[in-house]
Amino acid sequence: MAAGRDDDVRDGISFSHLDEELFDGAGVTKRELVDYLDVMADRLVPVLRDRPLSTIRVRAGQAPFMQKNLPRYAPDWIPRVDVWAQASQRTVSYALCNDRRTLLWFANQRAVEYHVTLSVGDDWMHPTHAVLDLDPPAADRFNQAVRVAVQARHVLRESGLDGVVKTSGSKGLHIYIPVHRESVEDVAAATRALAARVERLDPALATTAFVREERGDRVFVDSTRAGGATVVAAYSPRARPGVPVSFPVAWADLDRVTPADFTIRTVPEILAGRDLWAQAMPPPQRLPLDLVEEGHGIPIARVAAMHAGKRRKRGAGAGTPPPDA
Repeated sequence: MAAGRDDDVRDGISFSHLDEELFDGAGVTKRELVDYLDVMADRLVPVLRDRPLSTIRVRAGQAPFMQKNLPRYAPDWIPRVDVWAQASQRTVSYALCNDRRTLLWFANQRAVEYHVTLSVGDDWMHPTHAVLDLDPPAADRFNQAVRVAVQARHVLRESGLDGVVKTSGSKGLHIYIPVHRESVEDVAAATRALAARVERLDPALATTAFVREERGDRVFVDSTRAGGATVVAAYSPRARPGVPVSFPVAWADLDRVTPADFTIRTVPEILAGRDLWAQAMPPPQRLPLDLVEEGHGIPIARVAAMHAGKRRKRGAGAGTPPPDA
């Protein structure tokens, strides 16, 4: 398609290579991604707004890569926030996708996935949501994730909380619990406690084991999304064959859907102009004190796994005979 055609320019963004396959094995074109993000902008931008954005971009013939730092060639009109990254000891300039024009610019860069923090701007100390990430052992075990989600909802209700659920766009589910001005430490603690309570309901089905080899055929209830971690946004496409979408699902419909039902080709028609994520989201809630207190007594999964690994290495080293033995 020749450059300069009217449909190659939207909101001041000039597009290129629209009729190429989006990425190797995608089964859809770059145009279809752009059309999807354009029609979904009024629902996707609100869940991205003011949240530091990381994208996964895919170029033809290359592996997907995550981009956190806004590239130097990005236009000046894209808002951004500078955040100190403790792990890499550097300042990262994150984009804020606050309007359709910015979203379309990212689409033109072949940004397929949109991952955001649970905090707004540079206020890392007050997440707006707690999140449980339910990760089944394989793509064909989605029904196990559904069973754990039902149990998680039971735990939420017993704890006096409410939440919403969406497909991850991959093989699992994300449960979001909106919280009211809680500290990052308390949100992280409450999330650990919720995960532990879900695990206790059926330890043969669900596990909080951070080390993959320790999970077996159980669903991993991941409580580590608090703090600076990101989660793929509702309505975001995923860089997988067919380009599935992370999609909100009513609790009552969980056992009637599969992640493959929701793609950039099917979602606009399914929604029919609605915003299911915004409509289902409860108002922010206070975290119960007993939940927070319980969580503060549970080790952070990633840290506990790291210490356990070090102990195993030390033990293995202690059992190794000296070279001359």
